[in-house]
Amino acid sequence: MKRIGVLTSGGDSPGMNAAIRAVVRKAIYHDIEVYGIYYGYAGLISGNIQKLEVGSVGDIIHRGGTMLYTARCEEFRTEEGQLKGVEQLKKFGIEGLVVIGGDGSFQGAKKLTEHGFPTVGVPGTIDNDISGTDFTIGFDTALNTVIDAIDKIRDTATSHERTYVIEVMGRDAGDIALWSGLADGAETILIPEEKYDIDDVLKRLKRGHDRGKTHSIIVVAEGAASGVEIGKIIDERAGLETRVTVLGHIQRGGSPTASDRVLASRLGAYAVELLLDGEAGKMVGVQKNELVSHSFDDALKFEHKLDINMYNLSKELSI
Repeated sequence: MKRIGVLTSGGDSPGMNAAIRAVVRKAIYHDIEVYGIYYGYAGLISGNIQKLEVGSVGDIIHRGGTMLYTARCEEFRTEEGQLKGVEQLKKFGIEGLVVIGGDGSFQGAKKLTEHGFPTVGVPGTIDNDISGTDFTIGFDTALNTVIDAIDKIRDTATSHERTYVIEVMGRDAGDIALWSGLADGAETILIPEEKYDIDDVLKRLKRGHDRGKTHSIIVVAEGAASGVEIGKIIDERAGLETRVTVLGHIQRGGSPTASDRVLASRLGAYAVELLLDGEAGKMVGVQKNELVSHSFDDALKFEHKLDINMYNLSKELSI
């Protein structure tokens, strides 16, 4: 293999640039040319492809977002769109592809493999919702962004003796909510994986208030409930002055943490190694701090499982 491509797809996550850098420099170290595909699968279909050199990825390891940009592409969901992408890859003489993104990106990478084009996936998503890896690129940075925000909100909650509801990202996975809530001592954490009883939430707040607690923090994953609605219910039914903060896309930005930079570097380089070894149709990951790979079929077939023991611990510690 003498020429490979790399693209980022789906939602951006801090550390994607570090992964791109690792792919480019690992490949060039082995005398392989690298082509960057801009704007994800949309750019692949349109042929927005440029050669990358060692200097092309200089000074990006510490930057959030993705230098290759990203975009949604409905056309690539169709077989016609996928074949257009394969044709562009062949046109540029690209023999293998690294796709950095989440489960939707891996669906596209799986289709390319089925069409006979060697593809390897690198998990990049702040939601940490990919099966086959303990952590995804961007999760640690997003987590620390949320923790920093909650720390600041707690100062105000303490000063004004209020209840604060913080809504964080996590449509289908509650990892951000769970980890940040546990790290910040939240009284209640609502996640998509577990049903909640609003009466139980109110009971926990009342119990804390009765023992002299003057402020509370509730962390809500967007896929579990609306933070605004939860805030209204608390205000009306518990009679506690409540404020709501929806953190939104601030969670996706920022300079990646050291953990995400190292993870991205390891996974990006490992993806190139798999292509060089003739392996494709796989995603790379890290489990128990060891580099691993799984077929796209397995990665997409099994759901990411949240650590319920951590969830139960959060309840025990917030009595």
